[in-house]
Amino acid sequence: MARGKRELKPEILSLKGIDAVKGDLYLWLQAFVLISVAVVLCFAYVGRVVTVSGSSMEPTLRNGDMLLLRSGSAGVEQGDIVVLTQESFLAEPIVKRVIATEGQTVVIDYTENSVSVDGVQLEEPYVVEVMAQPYFSDPVETVTVPEGEIFVMGDNRNHSSDSRHPDLGTVDLRCVLGEAKAVLLPLGHLKTIH
Repeated sequence: MARGKRELKPEILSLKGIDAVKGDLYLWLQAFVLISVAVVLCFAYVGRVVTVSGSSMEPTLRNGDMLLLRSGSAGVEQGDIVVLTQESFLAEPIVKRVIATEGQTVVIDYTENSVSVDGVQLEEPYVVEVMAQPYFSDPVETVTVPEGEIFVMGDNRNHSSDSRHPDLGTVDLRCVLGEAKAVLLPLGHLKTIH
């Protein structure tokens, strides 16, 4: 036998016609099933893709941006952008910034255009306009975040229904789908999120 050439097993050489096609289909089916299982496990335990709906996170995120998420709520911190579900409030996923985590106290002062957490005013360069009193009645202005929950707000404060809304309030961490890590599409908005 020449160097570098392999000898095929006799049973492989004997596959002809329809049997060869069946063998190829079987191999392709195995590969497809393996890849499908890997993709499902990846999206369930590692990450997923979600599309931003609405303008509540502008200018950081825009309507239609496709986000890559790290799945789950483990390690979510103040300042992170998260995607959550709260079907009693809104049927589709909600994209917001974490303002405070469990045990922290949030104070919102509309006259001073400020948000403070535990007495420290947040520096928020992503907020580009003066925060107006919300359109809904009885907005949350002061709250201590309960254990296992977070307080979230949109970057576009005047066009965001968020934890200030009494129907949403603080959000249970179990409702967090994941933390936004990058904008994938459109390509003009491609970036990582810190």
